[in-house]
Amino acid sequence: MAERLFTSESVTSGHPDKLCDAISDAIVDACIAVDRNARVAVETCVKGMVESSHIILAGEVSLAEGVAVPDYSKIARDTAVSIGYNSHAIGMDATSDESCNVEVLITTQSQYIDQGVDVGGAGDQGLMFGYACLETEAYEMLQGRYFPLAAALSQRLTRRLSEVREKG
Repeated sequence: MAERLFTSESVTSGHPDKLCDAISDAIVDACIAVDRNARVAVETCVKGMVESSHIILAGEVSLAEGVAVPDYSKIARDTAVSIGYNSHAIGMDATSDESCNVEVLITTQSQYIDQGVDVGGAGDQGLMFGYACLETEAYEMLQGRYFPLAAALSQRLTRRLSEVREKG
C-alpha cells in the first residue's frame, strides 16, 4: 500500500489573494468607522502587468444617509503600499496614478438584497468554518492549536517569512 502525504499551503501578505483580502478588509473597516451599521460586500481583484497594474473594486455598500463615503481608491492604494507594493519593478507601484489604475465599481446595495438582509440576516454572504483535530497536540510548539498539522506548519512558515521580510 502506498504511503499518502497530505500537504497544505499558506501565502504571505504580498500574494495577490492576501492583497485582495487586505484591501477588501480595509474598505469594510473604513465603512464601519463611519457607520457601525454599514452593509458592505466588496471584492477586490489585482493584476500587475508589464506596462501597468490594476486594482478593481467591485461590490455593494450601504451607509446611513448623510454619512460621507470613504475614499475607496485611496484605501486600496494605501493598503497596497503598506504591504510593499510601491515599485513597478515588483509588479505594482500603488503610489503612482500613471502606472496603477484603481477602478471603483461599488454601488449601493440592491433593494432586494437589502430587504432579504432585513428579514433573514446575512443575505447572500457565506460563512466559512474549519474543524478542530488533535494533529498538532503531539508537538509542543503547536499544542493548543487543535489544527490540521499540514496547515499549522505552513502557516508557521509563512508567518516567519513575513517577519523576516518586514525586518529586512
